Amino acid sequence: MLRGKLLVVISVLGLLLSTTPNAQALSVPSSFKKLATSSTLAKPGIIVFDPTTQTEIYSEFADVPRAPASVLKLISATTALTAFDPEKVFYTTINSTDDPDVFIMQGERDPWLTTSSRDAKKFNRALSTKLINEVIKDRADYTGLTIKFYGMFDADIKNLSTFYGKKIKFERIAKPRADPDATPTEIARITSPTLREILEFTLLWSDNVLADRIARNAAVELGYSRDDISLNLAFKETLSSLGVDSTGLKVFDGSGLSHGNRVSARTIAELLLKIRTQPQYQAIYDGLPTAGKTGTLKKRFQKTGSAAKGLVKAKTGWINTSVTLAGYVEAGESEYVFAVIANRVTPTEKMRDLARKTIDKMLATIAKPLETAAVG
Repeated sequence: MLRGKLLVVISVLGLLLSTTPNAQALSVPSSFKKLATSSTLAKPGIIVFDPTTQTEIYSEFADVPRAPASVLKLISATTALTAFDPEKVFYTTINSTDDPDVFIMQGERDPWLTTSSRDAKKFNRALSTKLINEVIKDRADYTGLTIKFYGMFDADIKNLSTFYGKKIKFERIAKPRADPDATPTEIARITSPTLREILEFTLLWSDNVLADRIARNAAVELGYSRDDISLNLAFKETLSSLGVDSTGLKVFDGSGLSHGNRVSARTIAELLLKIRTQPQYQAIYDGLPTAGKTGTLKKRFQKTGSAAKGLVKAKTGWINTSVTLAGYVEAGESEYVFAVIANRVTPTEKMRDLARKTIDKMLATIAKPLETAAVG
């Protein structure tokens, strides 16, 4: 009799467990696994995670540090939003001095500044030559002018020096102390878009210069320097503060261009989980390209993997032997987090394109739109 009651209890418990959604075994379809293990991707690091059930749905070599390409920009952006308010703007001014032939250009290392008129016109970037042109516009001859500067990127000053030639001398100075007796006059000012807007553009179009500049600015704001060692320390501090494991992380830039950069798919996936749940990092999610519709994903998921069109928001990446993608995929009522780092791809554009198509097909096997409730 006791044995019979025990069997009934066990059967009821088994039935309850089998009908509890969070207890159901989640898994990817066999077609996903087949694509994930294809020779095209050459044993990539892959992880898929369901934040709702806190379940790791699929994982293969996810803990191996690999060259992430532009997926690294996710860490750069997170570090920037940890260091600065998303509404932060950067100022650059040019000021007169007591000497009519000497001016001071002072800035906050605005990443949005450019010396390229093409970029300024195409992307609405701030053109730094406008500041200097305000100084020389009323001069018939500006030969012999000196512009002392601080808080500017070396590359920008080098380009300005090339543009104006020997007519203008550029001289680096330390930030001058405030002098109550001096009366400097601001002649012109450039104000950047908000950091939030800059980051959204950076992620949408994978701008390497912006990403590296923003990352190094953030490192300084967190109390470090601008060198690569400091960048590593700033990234690790940021990840640690979020409870993200940074084992194996090694970086040489904030853009992902270096082949020496290393990060695991798991680190990226854990970071994506934090980004999605903390309002401070909303700009990162908002800036991610949408499959088949915007940014660097606009031309993907059109024919190959079209079932996932509009259902994936992710950061793309590629360098010589790496093809990467990390972000979010809608799967019915769930939104899965995923990271794919294939860093052993044959270094030809044909093979990289095949790798991209394989990843797109993979995501299409799990992407599913939220069904519209019937009205009646």
